[in-house]
Amino acid sequence: MSDFRRPTSIGEAVDLLSQGPIVIAAGCTDLFPATSASVLAGPVMDITGIAELGRVTQGPKGVRIGAAATWTKLVQTPLPPAFDMLKQAAQEVGSVQIQNAGTVVGNICNASPAADGVPALLAVETRVELTSTRGVRQVPLDQFITGLRQTALRPDELVTAVWIPAAATAGTSRFLKLGARAHLVISIVMVAVRLRIDAGHIVQAALAVGSCSAVATRLPELEQALHGLPVRDVAATVTEARVAPMLSPIDDIRADADYRISAATELLGRAVDHLVRPQRRAA
Repeated sequence: MSDFRRPTSIGEAVDLLSQGPIVIAAGCTDLFPATSASVLAGPVMDITGIAELGRVTQGPKGVRIGAAATWTKLVQTPLPPAFDMLKQAAQEVGSVQIQNAGTVVGNICNASPAADGVPALLAVETRVELTSTRGVRQVPLDQFITGLRQTALRPDELVTAVWIPAAATAGTSRFLKLGARAHLVISIVMVAVRLRIDAGHIVQAALAVGSCSAVATRLPELEQALHGLPVRDVAATVTEARVAPMLSPIDDIRADADYRISAATELLGRAVDHLVRPQRRAA
C-alpha cells in the first residue's frame, strides 16, 4: 500500500481528513470483507495509534467508548448493569478473534441492519461524537444511522467516540439474539431491553429491535405501555400488536417477515420477563 497513515493524535487525524477522501481503518473486521481486492485502495488512515480512542471511561457525565475500543475492551471494563446487554451483544460478535480486533464504533459506522451492538446502544440513549477541523458535534445514534449502510458522517469527520449519558446508565438490561445457530451467525432477530424498576413498578423502559428493519429501532409505544406497570402485569403487555407497527422486516433466506415479527415479540417478552422476575419473586 503506497499511502498508509497512522496518526497519534485526533488533531493529526482530522487534519488528514480535511485534505481529501481517506479510508478510516480500526479493527478492519468489516472493512476487509467489504473489498474483493487483495489490498485496500489507498489512502488509508489507521486510527489505532491514537491512545485515547482505545479507552472506555466512566465519569459524572456518563460513559465514553472511544472509536478504537474493541468489544473485548468493553467486556473487560467494569460498567453498571445497564451495560450488561451491550456486553452480551459483544460476546455475540463473531469469534473471539473478531471481538479482540473489532470495535464498537466500527459496528455502528458499518450501519448493517444486523449490527449486534446497535439495539443495546439505542437503549442507552447513545450519542455519536463527530470531530473535524471545524469542531466537535454530537448526534443521537438514531439520527446517525440513516439507512442501510448509510450514516450522517460527513467526508471530513471522524467518529471519535460514542457517549452514553449518565441518566441512561440506570437499571438492568438484557440482550437476546436469534440465529440459525448459536455462534458466528448473522441474526434473524435481536432485541435489547433496559428497565428501571422501583417499588415493584417499572419507572423507565427502553426496548430496541435489530434485524427487523433497515435500521434498528426503539419501540416507544411499548415503552410507554410498560411505564408505571407493576412487575406482575408486564407479561401481557408485550404483544405483537404493539411490536409489529414499528418494524418493517424483509423476507430473505434466513426468515420471512411474519416470522421475524413473531420472534421479535417472543424475545422481547423473554428479556422483559428475565429482568422483572427477581422483583416479582420478592413482591
